[in-house]
Amino acid sequence: MKSLLPVVGLCVALISSAVAEEKKLWAKSVLGQKAPEFVVEKWLTPEPDTKGKFVLIDFWATWCGPCRRAISALNDLQKKFGDKLVVIGVSDESEDAVRKMSVPKVECASAIDTRARMKNALKVEGIPHCILIDPSGVVRWEGFPLLEGHELTEKVVADILAK
Repeated sequence: MKSLLPVVGLCVALISSAVAEEKKLWAKSVLGQKAPEFVVEKWLTPEPDTKGKFVLIDFWATWCGPCRRAISALNDLQKKFGDKLVVIGVSDESEDAVRKMSVPKVECASAIDTRARMKNALKVEGIPHCILIDPSGVVRWEGFPLLEGHELTEKVVADILAK
């Protein structure tokens, strides 16, 4: 009788490889689930009309280098898909801190929530963290938008909006 050890070893190697390629998430996963209630303390721009649209919420901070790098891409998503998508940046910093940041320029909707209610409900531990919510309130994408191999690109957004 032949040993099953080589087959078991191969299965473990394949499982380990698959786990290594999984998307790293610095928050609780809510993919495919209803998003927590979206609450902000204060809008720094006019409150956007989200009815019937996809909503991309970006949790960020002015002191965060990767957050600042992601802003131009998020601005571009708003410009390209603005008829179907609303991009909203939410910081848990003070209004003064957010307003003082002039570069890069935030061209999408912006709000603060110093109590970080939605951020805490998602257990966000690393920023930037984005969630893309469909018009029925279900999360269709989540994560670090610049994560290598899992970037939030125009193609990714276009594919989600087309579904």
